[in-house]
Amino acid sequence: MNPFFNAVSPGYFETIGLPIVAGRDFLPSDLASKHKVGLVNERFAKKYFGDGTAVGRHFGFGGDPGTKTDIEIVGVVKDAKYVNMRDTIPMQDFVPYDQMDMMTSVTFYTRTQLDPEPMYASIRHTVHEIDSNMPLYDMRTLEAQLDQSLNTERLIAFLAAVFGLLATVLAAIGLYGVMAYNVGRRTREIGIRMALGAHGRTVTWLVMKEVLVLLGIGVAIALPAAWGLTRLVQSQLYGITPNDPLSIAAATAAI
Repeated sequence: MNPFFNAVSPGYFETIGLPIVAGRDFLPSDLASKHKVGLVNERFAKKYFGDGTAVGRHFGFGGDPGTKTDIEIVGVVKDAKYVNMRDTIPMQDFVPYDQMDMMTSVTFYTRTQLDPEPMYASIRHTVHEIDSNMPLYDMRTLEAQLDQSLNTERLIAFLAAVFGLLATVLAAIGLYGVMAYNVGRRTREIGIRMALGAHGRTVTWLVMKEVLVLLGIGVAIALPAAWGLTRLVQSQLYGITPNDPLSIAAATAAI
């Protein structure tokens, strides 16, 4: 598995909120220095250096046996998702952008405590003053970027909630229909019991006992089935376990 490569500037990790767990960040002096430096994430460090410290070690780019490992690791950053929220955390390495021989496109991150959208015009003006030929496009907040990456997950969650609610309602209606039929069939018996002095609580318990028996049978069948079937949709879940006790308890209580 090849690590994801990133060319960044000093202050990048502080801006996006990615903590450095060992070593240091890039310094302005690194940009003009001929001494190549880089940072890696925790998974990269563990993969190639085990439990030992990665700071002070070296790596390089290329697949040939003679590839130069002339980039010194000066820091290790915390692991984080990169492309997709469902993907496993990849190995990542970071180098100063000024030490790159070629750059294709650049992404700027701006951190502010103000409403970011009104700042778009100011950012465009600032970039235009630096280089009027530099195109600036796809401006959006980090929140909007996260929302876009989670669209599929949220759609799946919404559809699952709708179908789950529909199934719960149908189960409740079915149970109500069965009990209404049983009560109607035993109307004469209930009337005789009450005429002979049976309390309303006793009659209610007589009906509820049948409900609880049916519910118990349904739960006894449904729980093992749900336990097995949820494994089929495990790949569609993110951030929750396939068999969430709270969800199962809520559905049972609703019925």
